[in-house]
Amino acid sequence: MTFKDILKKSFIEGYAATEMGTKAILVALGVTALIGIYIFFCYRLLTRRTFYSKNFNMSLIAMSVITAAIILTIQSSVVVSLGMVGALSIVRFRTAIKDPMDLVFLFWSISAGIICGAGLAEIAVILSLAVTVLLFVFDRFPVAKAPMILVINGKSSAETDAFIEKTIQTYCKYYSEKSRAITGDQIDLVIELRVQQGAELTQKLAGAPDIYSVSLLRHDGEVTF
Repeated sequence: MTFKDILKKSFIEGYAATEMGTKAILVALGVTALIGIYIFFCYRLLTRRTFYSKNFNMSLIAMSVITAAIILTIQSSVVVSLGMVGALSIVRFRTAIKDPMDLVFLFWSISAGIICGAGLAEIAVILSLAVTVLLFVFDRFPVAKAPMILVINGKSSAETDAFIEKTIQTYCKYYSEKSRAITGDQIDLVIELRVQQGAELTQKLAGAPDIYSVSLLRHDGEVTF
């Protein structure tokens, strides 16, 4: 027996096929499906997206079960596992993930499938409970209110600038000028600010003779500190 034969025999024996019965396979896939359904309802409760995607949520269940089936197949034979790795390496997913929370649920679903496929369903259950507690706890944390956007159109003059700045300082502790555009003798200002008495501020500014229009907008963008 040559060294090559010894190495080949050692490799095959080290990665011997794992015999799994039909019952064990069904149990693994069933537990994975239950965890996938659990993830489905967690996503439905925790998502804050304006347009809820039911198709994406349903794909979480299918993805966990499919991943578990792949892991179960890989355990059956080293040859099959190597072939499957090669086949999956050519798959490219080009769907953009717009919400970071969607990426968390995708990774959660795939991880649950891998763990259940490896026969460690207890870890998958504990993982799901831990992730749920973390998501719900941090979802309850208070979030700073997003600043408002003040849009002013008026006469371009030093007196107008001084009046606007003095009025804003009276009502606001925080403000930041984001845009200044001058067209002829008119000026357009865009100011980010935090204000409690928005109605009084806009009335005060709109009452000035050199200010033509005032708009106070609330946006749902990122909060700046």
